[in-house]
Parts: sequence; structure tokens; C-alpha cells
Amino acid sequence: MRKEDKGNIIVQLGEILKEYPHFYLVDATGMNAAKTSEMRRKCFQSDIKMVLVKNTLLHKAFEASDVDFSPLYGCLKGTTAVLFTNVANAPAKLLKDFAKDGSPALKAAYAEEGFYVGADQLDALTAIKSKEEVIADIVALLQSPAKNVISALQSGANTIHGVLKTLGERPE
Repeated sequence: MRKEDKGNIIVQLGEILKEYPHFYLVDATGMNAAKTSEMRRKCFQSDIKMVLVKNTLLHKAFEASDVDFSPLYGCLKGTTAVLFTNVANAPAKLLKDFAKDGSPALKAAYAEEGFYVGADQLDALTAIKSKEEVIADIVALLQSPAKNVISALQSGANTIHGVLKTLGERPE
């Protein structure tokens, strides 16, 4: 590969790193063509961009980035696929489905501005909630007290109505 081509790839990787807030480094060793094709199809369906890269070029793209990716340098060995995403836990769920066959394995991830190194971090990454899930939880929490107040007011109104009716029907 020519030096100019390598420079272009490094620039492209740098732009992709800026575009996507989360990415996963996956060990693609041992994946045959059918498995790779299936993985790419599932990534496309989940709005995940899968890129197979040379480790040295990715390392140089990391060094050129504004973010310090030094905790990930040790993971750049073997065949590496990078899964870029806007939803932090989407690739973790995808990898968990593929983990039943033993490949591909998670090397590391950069999600929610944190580093997760090692395949044992997959459960922690799966547990990360997306922005939409957090908003839904907050809305549910905010609705709960309001529903309780409305319910109490409605039951209190019925009680007051019953007391007034009884007092009104009482002979004097």
C-alpha cells in the first residue's frame, strides 16, 4: 500500500471517530466469509458501521485524535474490526448474540466517554442504557407522583361528597 493511501485511510478513520461517539474493537480472527457477511448484515440492520482495519493505521488515527485513546493501544493485535455506532449498547447486544458461537470476541470499547477493555466487559456494555431508554425511565418516574396525587384527590373528593351527603340527610 502506498504512503498516500495510508494517509488517506488514517484521515478517513479520524473523521469516522469524530462522527460516531461510540465504537467497539472486535477480534475478527477466525471469522469466515459467511460469518463476516452475516455480521455485516446484522450491523447494517442495527445502524452500526463495521470497518475492518489495519491495526497500525487505526493506532495512528487514535494518536491524531483529540481524545486520548492510549488505553486501547494494547488491544490492537490480530485481525480487528471496528463497530461504530450512535447507540452505546447496540453493538454489545449484537456481539452477545454472536458470542454463542465463540466469535467475534470483544477486545475493547469506547462508550459513554469510558474505556471498556476485555471480553468480560460485554455484560457491562449491554447494561448501558441508550438516550431513549433513559428518557423513558425519567418520564415514567415523573408521571408516578402526579398519578398518585390525582388518585388521592379523586378518592378524597368522593369521601368529602359522601360525608356532606350524610350530613345533609341527617335530621336536625
